[in-house]
Amino acid sequence: MCGIAGFVGEGDDRDLARMNDRLVHRGPDDGHVWIDRDSAVHFAHRRLSIIDIADGVQPMMTADAKFVVIYNGEIYNHAELRKELEREGHRFQTDHSDTEVLLHGYRQWGSDLPNRLNGMWAFAIYDRESKRVFISRDRFGQKPLYYSCQNGAFGFSSELSSLVEHCRIDASIANLSLKKYFAYGFIPAPNSLYANIFKLPAGHNLTLTINDLSYQVQQYWDYVAEPLDEIPADAEEQWCEELRSLLSLAVKRRLMSDVPLGVFLSGGVDSSAIAAFAATLNNGPVSTFAIGFDDASFDESNYAKTVADQYKTDHHIKQLAVADGRSHLPGIMASLDEPMGDSSLLPTSVLCGNARERVTVALGGDGGDELFAGYAPFRALSSAKKYASLIPGPIHASIRMLAEMLPASHAYMSNSFKIKRVLRGLSFPSRLWNPVWIGPLEPKEIDACFDEPTDLEEVYCEAIDYWDTCPQKNNVDRTMRFYIKMYLQDNTLVKVDRASMMSSLEVRSPFLDIDVVNFIRSIPHTFKYRGGETKWLLKKALEPLLPREILYRSKQGFAMPTGRWFKNGDLALDQTKLAGGQDGGFVRRLSNEHRAGSQDHRLFLWNQWVLDHFL
Repeated sequence: MCGIAGFVGEGDDRDLARMNDRLVHRGPDDGHVWIDRDSAVHFAHRRLSIIDIADGVQPMMTADAKFVVIYNGEIYNHAELRKELEREGHRFQTDHSDTEVLLHGYRQWGSDLPNRLNGMWAFAIYDRESKRVFISRDRFGQKPLYYSCQNGAFGFSSELSSLVEHCRIDASIANLSLKKYFAYGFIPAPNSLYANIFKLPAGHNLTLTINDLSYQVQQYWDYVAEPLDEIPADAEEQWCEELRSLLSLAVKRRLMSDVPLGVFLSGGVDSSAIAAFAATLNNGPVSTFAIGFDDASFDESNYAKTVADQYKTDHHIKQLAVADGRSHLPGIMASLDEPMGDSSLLPTSVLCGNARERVTVALGGDGGDELFAGYAPFRALSSAKKYASLIPGPIHASIRMLAEMLPASHAYMSNSFKIKRVLRGLSFPSRLWNPVWIGPLEPKEIDACFDEPTDLEEVYCEAIDYWDTCPQKNNVDRTMRFYIKMYLQDNTLVKVDRASMMSSLEVRSPFLDIDVVNFIRSIPHTFKYRGGETKWLLKKALEPLLPREILYRSKQGFAMPTGRWFKNGDLALDQTKLAGGQDGGFVRRLSNEHRAGSQDHRLFLWNQWVLDHFL
């Protein structure tokens, strides 16, 4: 796990040094640069040493000096690829570095290399003969990569704050990105907060020609569900066994480390599954880490302890007083690379900090909810479809008006919150249900916030595209596509990456193993969400490993009581820092309504507060 940065064209050593210095938290163990002055190619790397600590220094070059790489991530099948490359005649200089596998792999397979990798990555390889730079990002976007071509320079980096240290890269806020931020609660790829700076989307490569700085972005992989046409008679038994086998292998691959390793254990289904497999596979007790809250409505630590006791892990619980959680916010906001509105960033950061005191690598359960239809909106889809077909618009408007009169509640996922959210989404066509259900503002509120009409097709173009182009024309698969393509890439994985890197901790996600994912893609959605039960097949597969009280209890998010904080005045907006184009009157009105208790605007207020502090 590391940080990478570089540029081609205009700029000097000082630009590269500033870019690399902003990445120290991602790689505190080492930092080096490599420069080809004749071609104006500049590479920088910060290293968190995990694999082949002695030989894995970067930037790394082939023995004949034809290829140079900088790389952030882990390739879990690097040992198998190394053997294959050695059979093809490649000679390695390192003992077991996965970085060198990328160099020889690119020489052997060229741009087809990413298709052969099982892991998480963002890397750049300079081909000195062809005068091209090849950049790639992993299939789900576990590792970040920003890029921009401006004023005679093409720059790229693991973090936005590093990229804008280059003197030729202008950082002017994009109004459309702000609208998307308030529409989704995050800024979806390829957009970034700034105009003319982009995220390389997950599953994409970028090839840069250094002579003229022209470049092409190509998609090499996409998550597309391809369910089997014929379901075996013993499907449940067969698929449960195969899923257990694949998950066990995925965890085994991710236990590869030359430094201490542990597992996040929240007490939910996904993290408990990973802990169970890790404890079974590890030599000796595995270290597990959990957060405990003093507020019972937010606390899952008793469930985590149940699993830890069952598998006799070396369990560590960090107790966090909910009221004191705010004390961690200044440090988190100072390290936040780009605004994101997921308040679980706070406890995730505390969890990562606690784990880093004992380990350098942690396994987590990220991806399970997205791949197995684990979120609350899946339960609303059937009723929402019936409601939308039966209730005319004027009657819906009246029902929603009555619902808005329900007392505001700041409890975790209260009934009033869920009712209002569902009705809010049902005010729009089905392809907008998901973003409106989770977003801080609905379209008319975005209009008011920026005091101008909103082009729905432009602001929600990503969600609309994923809904309309889903090959399976049912709402469950369409919703899974939204969560996998957008929420996972641009919210969940961003949160985990930023939170872990604040503490220089590497986090690995077995559910995103490509062999696991390809198996899940072949399973019909009726085995993922069935009879009101989310993650149906996964839970069935885990019944031999975990107690029913873990598998079939109500889902608990990793949430913080932001609604209470804004109502009580523990958090307040600094309205002198509104982004360009925002209407101060709108922001004050929503803040006042929330303080008065007449409405629950927690999502907007938190997103606005994060944006204020970022600005």
